[in-house]
Amino acid sequence: MADSRGAAIAGLGITEVGKVFGRSATDFAADAVRRAATDAGLHLSDIDGLLINSGLKRDVSITLQNVLGLRDLRLLTEMNAYGASAGSMVSYAAAAVTSGMAEAVACVFADAPLKPKVSAGAAYTGRSAKPIVGLPSYLVASGITNANAKYAFATRRHMETYGTTTEQLGEIAVAQRAWAVHNPLAQMRTPITLEDHQSSRWIAEPLRLLDCCLVSNGGAAVIVTTAERAKDLAQPPVHVLGWGQGHPGQVAERGSDFGLRTGAAISGPTALRMAGVTVDDVDLLELYDCYTFTVLVTLEDYGFCAKGEGGKFVANGRTGPGGELPVNTGGGQLSSYYLWGMTPLTEAVIQARGQGGGRQVDNHDVILVSGNGGILDHHSTLILSPR
Repeated sequence: MADSRGAAIAGLGITEVGKVFGRSATDFAADAVRRAATDAGLHLSDIDGLLINSGLKRDVSITLQNVLGLRDLRLLTEMNAYGASAGSMVSYAAAAVTSGMAEAVACVFADAPLKPKVSAGAAYTGRSAKPIVGLPSYLVASGITNANAKYAFATRRHMETYGTTTEQLGEIAVAQRAWAVHNPLAQMRTPITLEDHQSSRWIAEPLRLLDCCLVSNGGAAVIVTTAERAKDLAQPPVHVLGWGQGHPGQVAERGSDFGLRTGAAISGPTALRMAGVTVDDVDLLELYDCYTFTVLVTLEDYGFCAKGEGGKFVANGRTGPGGELPVNTGGGQLSSYYLWGMTPLTEAVIQARGQGGGRQVDNHDVILVSGNGGILDHHSTLILSPR
C-alpha cells in the first residue's frame, strides 16, 4: 500500500571534493553512500534500493552494489540525464518508497575527471567516444566542439535577443562567491568583485573564466525513505513535496528556442503544482550553474522574472547574502564544487536542515532545486521542505 505521507531525504553523504587524487569514481561513490547511511543512522543493510548516476563514461556502474556488499536489493539501476540526473533519481526514489517498492533508496553520483599535472580545462577532453553525425556535425564543422563553446552560443543568442550583458552575468558570479566564503567545503572562498569578473580571461566569448564552473573529484549521495520513517532517524527529515522533468528536444536550428527557453519552463510548473506552491512561496533556490548564464535563463523559465529580464533581475546583489532571493547559498558549481546535479541538491538538504552555519538562510521552508543536463537539453526540479 502506498504511504500517503510522502517521501523524505533522511541521509546525506559528501566525500572530500576538489583536487583529491588517487581515488576512482567508484571509490568516491561507495564512500558517499556509506557516509549517507551513517548520517541517517542506518546500516548499509537497511538500504534496499540503489540509483546510480553513472557519469559520462559510466565510471560507476551497478556493480557498486557488490562493492558496498548490498544484498537482496529491490531496486537497482543506472540513470543518466547528465546534470538533471540527481533530481530525477530523487523523484524515482520518492515514488519507490511511497509505493512500497522499496524502503530506503540511496541515490549517488561520483566522478574523478581531475588528474595530477593535467589542467581542469582538459579534464573532460576525449571522455566521450560517440561519433557525431547528422545536424550536430555542422556545429563541429563550425568550430563549436565543446560545452564551453555551445553554452557561449546559447548565451550570445540571449544577449542578441534581449540585451543581456556580460556585467549582468558577473553579478551572478560575484553573488555566489560571496556565499562560498562561508562554505567550508567550497574550493573557492576568496571574495571577488565585478571588476575581477570582467578582467578574467575569455574562455569562449561571451563567457569568461569566472562564468564557468569548477571541475572536481568527489562523490555525494542521499538516502530517500518515507516521511514516517525519516522522522525517527538521526537527522531532521527533508520532505520531497514535488518533482518534475523537462526535455525540450530542440536542436540549434532556425526557429528553435535554443538559448532562450529551457526545460525549466516544463519541469518547474510540474513540480510546483505537485507541491501545491507557487514561485511566490519559494524561500531560496539551489540552481544548476555550470555557467552563470544557466542561472539567469533558469530564473526566467521558472517565472521569477519575465523572459529577457533575468539580467536586470540579478542586479544589485539580489541573489547574494542579504539579498531578497537567496540563490546557490553554498557557492554553487561556480565556487563550491562540481558534482553535477548533486551540488545544488546537497546544499538544499543542508539548508533545509538548518545546518548551513554562517551561510544559513533564516527562511527555508520551501526550497527549489534544479538540475540541467547536456546543453540545456534536460531539466529536473525538486521542491523540498523541512516541514
